[in-house]
Amino acid sequence: MRILVVEDEQHLADGLRFNLEAAGYEVQVVETGEAALELLLAKDAALDVVVLDVMLPGIDGFTVMSTIRKAGQFVPTLMLTARGQAEDVLRGFAAGADDYLAKPFDLAILMARIQGLLRRGEWVRAAAQTPAEPDTPGLQIPGLNDTYLFGDKSVHFGQLELHVRGQVFPLTLMEANLLRYLIGHEGQTVSRKAMLAEVWGLHEDTDTRAIDNFMVRLRRYMEDDPKNPRHLLTVRALGYRFVANPPVKVSE
Repeated sequence: MRILVVEDEQHLADGLRFNLEAAGYEVQVVETGEAALELLLAKDAALDVVVLDVMLPGIDGFTVMSTIRKAGQFVPTLMLTARGQAEDVLRGFAAGADDYLAKPFDLAILMARIQGLLRRGEWVRAAAQTPAEPDTPGLQIPGLNDTYLFGDKSVHFGQLELHVRGQVFPLTLMEANLLRYLIGHEGQTVSRKAMLAEVWGLHEDTDTRAIDNFMVRLRRYMEDDPKNPRHLLTVRALGYRFVANPPVKVSE
Protein backbone atom coordinates (compact mmCIF):
# COMPACT_ATOMS: atom_id res chain seq x y z
CA MET A 1 0.00 0.00 0.00
CA ARG A 2 1.33 3.43 -1.01
CA ILE A 3 0.75 6.47 1.19
CA LEU A 4 1.56 10.07 0.32
CA VAL A 5 2.23 12.40 3.26
CA VAL A 6 1.99 16.12 2.50
CA GLU A 7 3.50 17.86 5.51
CA ASP A 8 5.96 20.76 5.81
CA GLU A 9 6.85 20.27 9.49
CA GLN A 10 10.00 18.18 9.21
CA HIS A 11 9.78 16.46 12.60
CA LEU A 12 6.15 15.46 12.02
CA ALA A 13 6.80 14.29 8.46
CA ASP A 14 9.76 12.18 9.63
CA GLY A 15 7.71 10.71 12.47
CA LEU A 16 4.86 9.80 10.15
CA ARG A 17 7.22 8.21 7.64
CA PHE A 18 8.96 6.15 10.32
CA ASN A 19 5.77 4.83 11.89
CA LEU A 20 3.98 4.15 8.60
CA GLU A 21 6.97 2.34 7.13
CA ALA A 22 7.28 0.33 10.37
CA ALA A 23 3.66 -0.74 9.80
CA GLY A 24 4.58 -2.04 6.35
CA TYR A 25 3.41 0.84 4.13
CA GLU A 26 5.37 2.41 1.29
CA VAL A 27 5.58 6.13 2.10
CA GLN A 28 6.40 9.20 0.05
CA VAL A 29 6.70 12.61 1.71
CA VAL A 30 6.44 16.04 0.06
CA GLU A 31 6.48 19.43 1.75
CA THR A 32 4.40 21.66 -0.54
CA GLY A 33 1.01 21.72 -2.19
CA GLU A 34 2.64 22.19 -5.56
CA ALA A 35 4.67 19.00 -5.17
CA ALA A 36 1.57 17.14 -3.99
CA LEU A 37 -0.41 18.22 -7.05
CA GLU A 38 2.38 17.16 -9.39
CA LEU A 39 2.25 13.65 -7.94
CA LEU A 40 -1.52 13.37 -7.54
CA LEU A 41 -2.37 14.62 -11.02
CA ALA A 42 0.19 12.42 -12.78
CA LYS A 43 -1.28 9.79 -15.09
CA ASP A 44 0.63 7.04 -13.31
CA ALA A 45 -0.35 8.14 -9.79
CA ALA A 46 -0.81 4.89 -7.85
CA LEU A 47 -1.60 6.00 -4.32
CA ASP A 48 -3.85 4.31 -1.79
CA VAL A 49 -4.17 7.08 0.82
CA VAL A 50 -3.08 10.72 1.16
CA VAL A 51 -2.37 12.40 4.51
CA LEU A 52 -2.71 16.11 3.70
CA ASP A 53 -1.87 18.99 6.01
CA VAL A 54 -4.06 22.09 5.68
CA MET A 55 -1.35 24.68 6.37
CA LEU A 56 1.31 24.40 3.67
CA PRO A 57 3.71 26.89 2.08
CA GLY A 58 2.34 28.13 -1.24
CA ILE A 59 -0.80 26.23 -2.23
CA ASP A 60 -2.69 25.19 0.89
CA GLY A 61 -4.26 21.83 1.61
CA PHE A 62 -7.81 22.98 0.84
CA THR A 63 -6.78 24.04 -2.66
CA VAL A 64 -4.89 20.79 -3.23
CA MET A 65 -7.97 18.86 -2.13
CA SER A 66 -10.47 20.68 -4.34
CA THR A 67 -8.09 20.64 -7.34
CA ILE A 68 -7.58 16.88 -7.36
CA ARG A 69 -11.28 16.18 -6.87
CA LYS A 70 -12.20 18.44 -9.80
CA ALA A 71 -9.61 16.58 -11.86
CA GLY A 72 -11.27 13.24 -11.06
CA GLN A 73 -8.67 12.00 -8.58
CA PHE A 74 -10.60 10.34 -5.73
CA VAL A 75 -7.82 8.75 -3.69
CA PRO A 76 -8.99 8.51 -0.03
CA THR A 77 -7.64 11.55 1.81
CA LEU A 78 -7.19 12.38 5.49
CA MET A 79 -6.72 16.09 6.20
CA LEU A 80 -4.74 17.36 9.19
CA THR A 81 -6.05 20.59 10.71
CA ALA A 82 -3.97 22.74 13.05
CA ARG A 83 -6.73 23.67 15.46
CA GLY A 84 -9.52 21.26 14.69
CA GLN A 85 -11.94 24.13 14.32
CA ALA A 86 -15.28 23.07 12.91
CA GLU A 87 -14.99 25.64 10.13
CA ASP A 88 -11.73 24.07 8.93
CA VAL A 89 -13.22 20.59 9.15
CA LEU A 90 -16.26 21.56 7.11
CA ARG A 91 -14.16 23.42 4.58
CA GLY A 92 -12.06 20.29 4.15
CA PHE A 93 -15.15 18.13 3.68
CA ALA A 94 -16.57 20.62 1.19
CA ALA A 95 -13.30 20.43 -0.77
CA GLY A 96 -13.63 16.65 -0.94
CA ALA A 97 -11.73 15.24 2.06
CA ASP A 98 -12.78 11.83 3.36
CA ASP A 99 -11.71 12.29 6.98
CA TYR A 100 -9.91 14.74 9.24
CA LEU A 101 -7.75 14.75 12.33
CA ALA A 102 -6.84 17.73 14.51
CA LYS A 103 -3.27 18.41 15.60
CA PRO A 104 -1.86 17.39 17.99
CA PHE A 105 -3.12 13.85 17.48
CA ASP A 106 -2.53 10.43 18.98
CA LEU A 107 -0.49 8.23 16.65
CA ALA A 108 -2.74 5.22 17.29
CA ILE A 109 -5.77 7.23 16.18
CA LEU A 110 -3.99 8.38 13.02
CA MET A 111 -3.07 4.81 12.16
CA ALA A 112 -6.65 3.66 12.76
CA ARG A 113 -8.00 6.40 10.48
CA ILE A 114 -5.56 5.48 7.72
CA GLN A 115 -6.46 1.79 8.03
CA GLY A 116 -10.13 2.75 7.79
CA LEU A 117 -9.50 4.68 4.57
CA LEU A 118 -7.51 1.79 3.13
CA ARG A 119 -10.38 -0.60 3.89
CA ARG A 120 -12.82 1.81 2.27
CA GLY A 121 -10.64 1.91 -0.84
CA GLU A 122 -10.63 -1.88 -0.98
CA TRP A 123 -14.42 -1.99 -0.60
CA VAL A 124 -14.87 0.51 -3.43
CA ARG A 125 -12.60 -1.50 -5.74
CA ALA A 126 -14.39 -4.73 -4.83
CA ALA A 127 -17.79 -3.16 -5.43
CA ALA A 128 -16.66 -1.86 -8.81
CA GLN A 129 -15.56 -5.36 -9.85
CA THR A 130 -18.71 -7.06 -8.53
CA PRO A 131 -21.88 -5.17 -9.49
CA ALA A 132 -24.37 -5.19 -6.63
CA GLU A 133 -27.93 -6.33 -7.10
CA PRO A 134 -30.32 -3.38 -6.77
CA ASP A 135 -32.03 -3.28 -3.40
CA THR A 136 -35.70 -2.61 -2.89
CA PRO A 137 -36.61 1.06 -3.39
CA GLY A 138 -37.48 2.65 -0.08
CA LEU A 139 -34.62 1.00 1.82
CA GLN A 140 -34.44 2.68 5.23
CA ILE A 141 -30.70 2.79 5.91
CA PRO A 142 -28.62 1.96 2.83
CA GLY A 143 -25.51 -0.04 3.68
CA LEU A 144 -21.96 0.27 2.42
CA ASN A 145 -22.46 -1.68 -0.81
CA ASP A 146 -26.16 -1.02 -1.36
CA THR A 147 -27.68 0.43 -4.50
CA TYR A 148 -30.62 2.75 -3.80
CA LEU A 149 -33.10 3.42 -6.61
CA PHE A 150 -35.40 6.43 -6.81
CA GLY A 151 -37.22 7.30 -10.01
CA ASP A 152 -34.78 7.09 -12.92
CA LYS A 153 -31.82 7.68 -10.61
CA SER A 154 -29.66 5.45 -8.47
CA VAL A 155 -27.01 5.82 -5.79
CA HIS A 156 -24.30 3.15 -5.71
CA PHE A 157 -22.79 3.51 -2.25
CA GLY A 158 -20.17 0.83 -2.79
CA GLN A 159 -18.75 2.62 -5.83
CA LEU A 160 -19.47 6.10 -4.41
CA GLU A 161 -21.42 7.00 -7.54
CA LEU A 162 -24.69 8.73 -8.36
CA HIS A 163 -26.24 7.73 -11.70
CA VAL A 164 -28.55 10.37 -13.18
CA ARG A 165 -29.87 10.80 -16.73
CA GLY A 166 -27.19 8.56 -18.21
CA GLN A 167 -24.42 10.40 -16.37
CA VAL A 168 -22.23 9.12 -13.55
CA PHE A 169 -21.30 11.57 -10.79
CA PRO A 170 -18.54 10.42 -8.40
CA LEU A 171 -19.30 11.19 -4.75
CA THR A 172 -16.90 11.90 -1.95
CA LEU A 173 -17.34 9.78 1.16
CA MET A 174 -18.87 12.76 2.98
CA GLU A 175 -21.35 13.42 0.17
CA ALA A 176 -22.32 9.75 0.16
CA ASN A 177 -22.75 9.70 3.94
CA LEU A 178 -24.95 12.79 3.87
CA LEU A 179 -27.09 11.35 1.08
CA ARG A 180 -27.30 8.01 2.92
CA TYR A 181 -28.52 9.81 6.05
CA LEU A 182 -31.17 11.79 4.15
CA ILE A 183 -32.38 8.66 2.35
CA GLY A 184 -32.57 6.85 5.68
CA HIS A 185 -34.96 9.59 6.87
CA GLU A 186 -36.92 9.75 3.62
CA GLY A 187 -39.96 12.03 3.91
CA GLN A 188 -38.82 13.49 7.26
CA THR A 189 -37.54 16.99 7.89
CA VAL A 190 -33.94 16.79 9.14
CA SER A 191 -32.29 19.81 10.75
CA ARG A 192 -28.88 21.05 9.68
CA LYS A 193 -27.58 20.61 13.22
CA ALA A 194 -28.75 17.00 13.28
CA MET A 195 -26.86 16.33 10.06
CA LEU A 196 -23.69 17.92 11.44
CA ALA A 197 -23.92 15.92 14.65
CA GLU A 198 -25.03 12.55 13.29
CA VAL A 199 -23.21 12.46 9.95
CA TRP A 200 -19.93 14.13 10.90
CA GLY A 201 -19.93 14.13 14.71
CA LEU A 202 -19.58 17.91 14.97
CA HIS A 203 -20.94 20.00 17.84
CA GLU A 204 -24.32 21.67 17.60
CA ASP A 205 -22.82 25.17 17.84
CA THR A 206 -21.03 24.68 14.50
CA ASP A 207 -21.86 27.03 11.66
CA THR A 208 -24.45 25.14 9.62
CA ARG A 209 -23.88 26.95 6.31
CA ALA A 210 -21.53 24.17 5.15
CA ILE A 211 -24.54 21.85 4.97
CA ASP A 212 -26.13 24.24 2.48
CA ASN A 213 -23.01 24.03 0.29
CA PHE A 214 -23.24 20.24 0.25
CA MET A 215 -26.91 20.40 -0.67
CA VAL A 216 -26.22 22.78 -3.54
CA ARG A 217 -23.71 20.30 -4.93
CA LEU A 218 -25.98 17.27 -4.51
CA ARG A 219 -28.85 19.14 -6.19
CA ARG A 220 -26.57 20.00 -9.09
CA TYR A 221 -25.94 16.29 -9.53
CA MET A 222 -29.41 14.84 -9.16
CA GLU A 223 -32.07 17.46 -9.85
CA ASP A 224 -33.44 18.13 -13.32
CA ASP A 225 -33.75 21.78 -12.28
CA PRO A 226 -31.46 22.49 -9.28
CA LYS A 227 -33.17 25.84 -8.64
CA ASN A 228 -36.51 24.06 -8.27
CA PRO A 229 -35.57 20.78 -6.56
CA ARG A 230 -38.02 17.91 -6.24
CA HIS A 231 -35.91 15.38 -4.31
CA LEU A 232 -33.84 17.54 -1.92
CA LEU A 233 -36.33 20.01 -0.50
CA THR A 234 -35.58 22.96 1.76
CA VAL A 235 -37.85 23.27 4.78
CA ARG A 236 -37.60 26.93 5.68
CA ALA A 237 -36.00 27.66 9.06
CA LEU A 238 -35.80 23.94 9.82
CA GLY A 239 -33.61 21.98 7.43
CA TYR A 240 -34.06 19.59 4.52
CA ARG A 241 -36.25 16.70 3.44
CA PHE A 242 -35.47 13.97 0.92
CA VAL A 243 -38.38 12.82 -1.27
CA ALA A 244 -37.71 9.69 -3.30
CA ASN A 245 -40.80 9.82 -5.51
CA PRO A 246 -42.18 13.36 -5.80
CA PRO A 247 -45.63 13.86 -7.34
CA VAL A 248 -45.63 14.03 -11.12
CA LYS A 249 -46.20 17.54 -12.39
CA VAL A 250 -49.29 17.86 -14.56
CA SER A 251 -48.93 20.19 -17.54
CA GLU A 252 -51.62 22.83 -17.77
